[in-house]
Amino acid sequence: MKQVTFHQLKVFEVTARRGSFTRAAEELFLTQPTVSIQMKQLTKAVGLPLFEQVGKRLFLTQAGQELLNTCQDIFERLSQFEMTISDLQGLKRGQLKLSVITTAKYVIPRLLGPFCEQYPGIDVSLIVTNHESILERLRDNLDDLYIPSQSPDNIDVHCHSFLDNPLVVLASRNHPLAREKFIPIERLNGQAFIMREPGSGTRQAVEKLLHDRDIAIRVRLELGSNEAIKQAVAGGLGISVLSRHCLALEGETGQLVILNVEGFPIERHWHIVYPKGKQLSVVARTFFDYLQTDGKRVLAETALL
Repeated sequence: MKQVTFHQLKVFEVTARRGSFTRAAEELFLTQPTVSIQMKQLTKAVGLPLFEQVGKRLFLTQAGQELLNTCQDIFERLSQFEMTISDLQGLKRGQLKLSVITTAKYVIPRLLGPFCEQYPGIDVSLIVTNHESILERLRDNLDDLYIPSQSPDNIDVHCHSFLDNPLVVLASRNHPLAREKFIPIERLNGQAFIMREPGSGTRQAVEKLLHDRDIAIRVRLELGSNEAIKQAVAGGLGISVLSRHCLALEGETGQLVILNVEGFPIERHWHIVYPKGKQLSVVARTFFDYLQTDGKRVLAETALL
């Protein structure tokens, strides 16, 4: 192992994550033969096979998994060291990697603006995805912080609520229910719903409430995008339940209205999550503290609260 280079470890980590020499070469801007040679040399240094190939995909052996764990620990500690040194020098520099639930895309960029102005040396990578993908990234420890709409189950994490995320019933301005002021929840029985995909945190919350009240859901359309759902609702295809923050840029003259339905809004919260045992970088800790202290003030100033 004394002959192993840092470059080989980096190539190995990318290859293990991508499951392919070709994909690793694309990410690292290397040729596929170069990646293969590096992995052969690393395998020889370790003395045991690191990968086994099934079809076109590579899978880690037990030795490979152990090496991957070691690599991730090394890279995380080096990143922590670099940012600690920057912090000691009075500079906040480094990279912040965030994964956020799709509804949070209406809020988090507004929070990142003032944060990046305050710390111009920080580069931000923002992944916007659904609940299941956030859990997958959390299990793989791919990011610094995660912002889901509910606390993850079966994953040992630190979880801190930081912002309300109320779910409301949306309809087009021409929908019959839009003219009513106090709508019993039973009026939703048999209504055509436009829903997020199965597994969505929003959908789970809606289905639980309606199931508890014996309200039958007639799903006319399933869409994986909040923007697509808003367009479908505006087009008269049905009603939906989304985060109130999805209407942040609609204004009072928009084509959508919030229905005053009994049992709504469903009180939900966004959370800041990271795995237990994970040592937050200086940059991640700074953003974590920023969300807890300045987040609501920034959103109030931009009229999003």
